[in-house]
Amino acid sequence: MKTQELQLIYIFDAIMTERSVTRAAERLSMTQPAVSNAVSRMRDIWKDPLFVRNGRNIEPTSYALSLWDQVTDPISTLSSAVSATKFDPSTSRRRFRVAVTDVIVEMLWSPLIELLEREAPGVDLHAVPYSRDRTHDDLREAHIDLAVGRLIQHDHSVRSSWLLETGYVLAMRSEHPLAGRPITMEEYLNARHLLVTLSGDAHGSIDRYLDQKAQSRRIVATVNHFSMVGQMLRETNLIAAVPELAIQNGDFGTGLWLGNLPLKVDQTSLYLVWHGRHDRDPGVIWIRDHIERLLRERWQEIQAASLRALPTRQIA
Repeated sequence: MKTQELQLIYIFDAIMTERSVTRAAERLSMTQPAVSNAVSRMRDIWKDPLFVRNGRNIEPTSYALSLWDQVTDPISTLSSAVSATKFDPSTSRRRFRVAVTDVIVEMLWSPLIELLEREAPGVDLHAVPYSRDRTHDDLREAHIDLAVGRLIQHDHSVRSSWLLETGYVLAMRSEHPLAGRPITMEEYLNARHLLVTLSGDAHGSIDRYLDQKAQSRRIVATVNHFSMVGQMLRETNLIAAVPELAIQNGDFGTGLWLGNLPLKVDQTSLYLVWHGRHDRDPGVIWIRDHIERLLRERWQEIQAASLRALPTRQIA
């Protein structure tokens, strides 16, 4: 392959990743006219329009998508092979983008920022919304470096490390008619339910379990942030099955009764996920190791605090 064509492939990869000539130019430290001229050369060489404009962004043609699918892994391998083999956190100016839920931000971000202030003052850490439907593509397209969440999709390009398992507790306001005692399955199914759904789909893990039993419940309301759950339960007659991970905040249980569900639901595993292009990236390895360590330490603290509170906690 000619040197010119290899350069075009790297520019093509940047445009595909950013879906914008302007952002690709910034990513490559090139001028926008230079990237536009490169696109013209690509069209001449590869005999395809490659990109069509869609508002402020551009959309790839089917040929461009097919080409990118073939070149993205080799490009990642080459980039890893020639990238720096050392990462000095004390002098680095890198930015890491991590897809997380608000629960993980609440658990992890303060101790992680404190660590960066001590050891890596030039490193930036950006939280982006975790989406069950989008995060896998965001990793593949290099929009994010890491993700913390459930492992919904997995292919040869994705790597993962198991972090923890979390079960569910039943939550409702302390004065709720069902509070203070074990509830039956019939009472549970007939209650008014609140569901946290990051995707907007009003059908969660418990609903899939109920599907297998030919049963269903009424989802009266959904929210897309766990931080809203406590307030909504305190102010309404809704009940919710809440991940144990989400009740870590000491204020969450104020005014609430927490009990056991009348059904057995499998625990949910959380993973730290990254793309294979970062397997040998010393910076990503560094931040990944600290995220794993801090999250596991925080989870152990939460579990220990929960055990100490068992004698006084309102559990069915």
